[in-house]
Amino acid sequence: MTSKQRANLRSLAAVVRPIAQVGKDGIGENLVQGLSDALEARELIKVTLLPAAGEKGEPIATALAEALKAELVAVIGRKAILYRRSSREDFPHIAF
Repeated sequence: MTSKQRANLRSLAAVVRPIAQVGKDGIGENLVQGLSDALEARELIKVTLLPAAGEKGEPIATALAEALKAELVAVIGRKAILYRRSSREDFPHIAF
């Protein structure tokens, strides 16, 4: 993903509200499944990384992106922005 594409996705994510929180339980199977469904429906999501999940947000966000097979667009404070192109054909995909 290029820096221009990341910047475009970051600007789109500015108005997106976080849909989930990663807390002390970490990245569980149910969380991954729920976020995967959300990515399929929306392509771009924002997740809150609670302090109980760990000191640094970046490693948690990277592990979450790997579990979801998604792109980690950015980590801003305790918020992670994730992108994965939807496999649905009848969906208006995000254009770069």
